[in-house]
Amino acid sequence: MRIPFLAILFLSGLNGISAQNSKRSENAIPTVVDSLYREDQFYVALSFNLINNEPDSFSQNGFSGGLRVGFVRDMPLNKRRNVAIGVGLGFSTNSYNSNLFIGEDSSGGTVFSILEDEGSVDRNRFYTNLIEMPIQFRWRTSTVTNTTFWRIYSGVKLSYLFTHRASFKDDVSSVKKTSIPELNRIRYAATLTLGHGSFNAFVHYDLNTLFDDNALIGAERLNLQPIKFGIEFYLL
Repeated sequence: MRIPFLAILFLSGLNGISAQNSKRSENAIPTVVDSLYREDQFYVALSFNLINNEPDSFSQNGFSGGLRVGFVRDMPLNKRRNVAIGVGLGFSTNSYNSNLFIGEDSSGGTVFSILEDEGSVDRNRFYTNLIEMPIQFRWRTSTVTNTTFWRIYSGVKLSYLFTHRASFKDDVSSVKKTSIPELNRIRYAATLTLGHGSFNAFVHYDLNTLFDDNALIGAERLNLQPIKFGIEFYLL
């Protein structure tokens, strides 16, 4: 009877394979679940920069944008670790395109004026570089094994504007100014980030003006407050 013999041989082979798989499972390296995980500790953000609280004659033109990178220390507050405080350190660079000319007079003092004829202007930008310290209250739907989750992060950001440059060029002249005493170098901003997974939207609103009370166009205070919005990416 060949059929019963073949069946017995087949079942014996199955038992051997099963035993080998069981032995491999016993010898396999166990998966370790990190119950003390931290989330979203590195960030990269791209922004579109607008100006609020501007004089009537002021207008933006072209594209004004920014880039932010940094690290946030995530400090969970509860056992599930989905509520946390984040404190970090980062760097941001920004550009502003507008009709605001920043130059200097014969004595070296800063001159602010509005460009009346922009047709002949090749470049009129203001650049800033800042060291920033974000402080966030963080809520998310994360778990130990779920790395794609909803998040809402609100907070404040303290920054120091350490370098800047006003750059102007038209058909007949080129001006670069890298020392503007009227700048408010210490910056304060309110921030909000919300999103899911890799895609997150953010708003960053400066709480103080870019220039101090000595920045005037004629007798009018400049009063420029940046507001930035864009997309932000978090990494572990």
